[in-house]
Amino acid sequence: MEKAFPILETERLILREATEEDAKDMYVYLSDQLVVKHMGISACETPEEVLGEIEWYKSIYTNGTGIRWGITLKDSGKVIGSCGFLNRNPKHYRSEVGYELSREHWGKGIANEALESVLQFGFEHLGLERIEALIEPKNLSSQKLVERQGFTREGLLRHYEYTNGKFDDLYMYSILKGDL
Repeated sequence: MEKAFPILETERLILREATEEDAKDMYVYLSDQLVVKHMGISACETPEEVLGEIEWYKSIYTNGTGIRWGITLKDSGKVIGSCGFLNRNPKHYRSEVGYELSREHWGKGIANEALESVLQFGFEHLGLERIEALIEPKNLSSQKLVERQGFTREGLLRHYEYTNGKFDDLYMYSILKGDL
């Protein structure tokens, strides 16, 4: 029997499973060059391409390597971003966290609200001890976001990923359960 996808609720948001019906809403931000610039993916050119992203969300949940929530505003219900865990390693009680948000919602504290809820879920329900965030040096807003949540920058991972035809340096940030 498949386990029910957890739903997280904050003051303004509902974090829920993204479905194929959300592809059109997700296309708005996944086709935006400024949104995907630091994600290591190319901007989606068609709403159908978004289905591949939704399939990836389903697969990491099914195989236990992660969980990605669609971020929705309570008043509209439409997906305006996503946040969740990837590369989860239960043996070592750690996971990476990732997120993105539609540009029209930047600067309103929404990513902060979603991330706080996801971190709490990771520590309380997934039994994580360590949560990591890998962030490009030029992505200052993402660095500020995780620092506000209490993450510590541990160092620079040189040429850590190869995406979109180039090697990317990434800062390693982490937060431990005991840091909260």
